[in-house]
Amino acid sequence: MTAKIKVGDYLIVQRQKYTKLQKFTNLKTVVNLGKDQVELRLAENHPYLTTFHLVPKQERGKRVYTLDALSTPSEIRNLKELLIKESGNDNRNIIDDRQSQALSTEEILKLREECDSSSEVIGKLVENSKSFATKTEYSQEKYLKRKEKKYFEYITIRRPSVRLLADIYWRLDPEKVLGVRFDTLSQIISYSGVCSVGNFLLYESGTNGLLPAAILNSIGAETGAKLVHMHPGNVAQKQALLAMDYPAEQQARCVSVNIYSVLRHFYQDKEAGNGGKDVEETASVTEEPVIVAEQQEGINGNNKRKLEETDETSDATEAKQVKLDKQKQPWELENEAAASIMEEKFDSLVIVAKEHPYSILKALLPFVKSSRPVVIFSTSREILTECYVDMKTEASVTYLRVTSNWMRQYQILPNRTHPDVTMSGSSGYLLTGYTIGN
Repeated sequence: MTAKIKVGDYLIVQRQKYTKLQKFTNLKTVVNLGKDQVELRLAENHPYLTTFHLVPKQERGKRVYTLDALSTPSEIRNLKELLIKESGNDNRNIIDDRQSQALSTEEILKLREECDSSSEVIGKLVENSKSFATKTEYSQEKYLKRKEKKYFEYITIRRPSVRLLADIYWRLDPEKVLGVRFDTLSQIISYSGVCSVGNFLLYESGTNGLLPAAILNSIGAETGAKLVHMHPGNVAQKQALLAMDYPAEQQARCVSVNIYSVLRHFYQDKEAGNGGKDVEETASVTEEPVIVAEQQEGINGNNKRKLEETDETSDATEAKQVKLDKQKQPWELENEAAASIMEEKFDSLVIVAKEHPYSILKALLPFVKSSRPVVIFSTSREILTECYVDMKTEASVTYLRVTSNWMRQYQILPNRTHPDVTMSGSSGYLLTGYTIGN
């Protein structure tokens, strides 16, 4: 069954190569695309991946559009086939004197109001350009793409995916995801061995929920695997998790807890558990002969009354405990759930932190099983080098490797294949290894 757009969903609004994450809060929701404002109410109940035509509304001083769904994307006209009729051999004689366009700014604005489509506007611009016909075919395509980007009148609404979210966050600000680019994210998932079986431990200090969303995506829905997501703040960043809209069962497999709170809860609970066990064993040993003696002597009426009072006290205590459990804060319940998984230990550890990761590694390493992967990400090679030396000294992790990713995007054209002129540099470094004897 094809998923349909509904109020409350997170949407990916795509206009050519530009993508934006938007929550469809209510029927009055408006998405801003540059200077254009697009009303989303008419997108409701349409399938995802539907392409919509932007229909202008007559509002003075504003560029407001409503949506009209296309029956098929082939309705979008191909400007290259429509407008490129002849081309030059090279651009050596073209002079950029800002005088090649015969239309004035006022005339172009008027065209936008009068023309029914962006292709008509661009067609008029091409007709009135003195240099378009003499440009090379490649330069003409670049010109059309640039104008199409400005006047393009179609959007496609897509369902969020880890890839799309990673690209959007990276483009807006790499710091929002701690410098984790999508290619590095895929390496983290691969090195950590996340799959549908096991328990996995993640510490991250602010990636808008991208890291837990990616790991939960790899875990899957109908599995027995669990993820404990530790973070340093009072509330975990979960925008990407909410945007992915995982089924309730899958979301329940991710337990988000404050690292300091859950460690304190774990060790205090462990101490209390040991003490309680000792007391319980002592009580059972001392009470057993008394019970035997009472059985031999027979229970009189007073003893029966005492036992009934004891049962009532026990029932009241249990009822009080149930009431206390109901009064617990959500974070307390999450701490308990995480601590129970920590008792079982984890099958991998991933650390993506703003702060120096070594102290975090020391605190979390005892909870990882033997011969399991450890992955640490940092934008600083020096920090990971320090961790590498310390881990070598302690001999707690073996097969240590420091690696870096450098994804190059290429322009592929006949006789013009080369890396993009503008591309991001290194996407940080990874320190990987496997635990010993935990």
